[in-house]
Amino acid sequence: MIGQLRSTVIDCPDPRTLAAFYSELLGLPLIEEDCADDWVVLGGRAGHQPRLAFQYAPNLRPPSWPDPERPQQFHLDVTVDDIETAEKAVLALGARRLPGEGEGWRVYADPAGHPFCLCWD
Repeated sequence: MIGQLRSTVIDCPDPRTLAAFYSELLGLPLIEEDCADDWVVLGGRAGHQPRLAFQYAPNLRPPSWPDPERPQQFHLDVTVDDIETAEKAVLALGARRLPGEGEGWRVYADPAGHPFCLCWD
């Protein structure tokens, strides 16, 4: 092993707002000492679990799922117990439903337009 994953970083025009969305979605706390106006971090103590960070990108052109001209680049899969309850909750937080679903997943966009999936077993 060469190293360990420290953070997954998501570009967005408003790091605090998007961090608040994912904090509610994933139950990750804000790591205040690692935050600035253009950088916000969620997760556990350094070295104990990967962190999710949000970086200011004022000219972000969000993906347009499923348009290949503006691909998703990456997405998060979030496991839930009850898809109907979880869907209502993420929509109330500002997510929107996108085309695409399978037997165990549905696609959404976060408030900045990044795709993510709610998955269930």
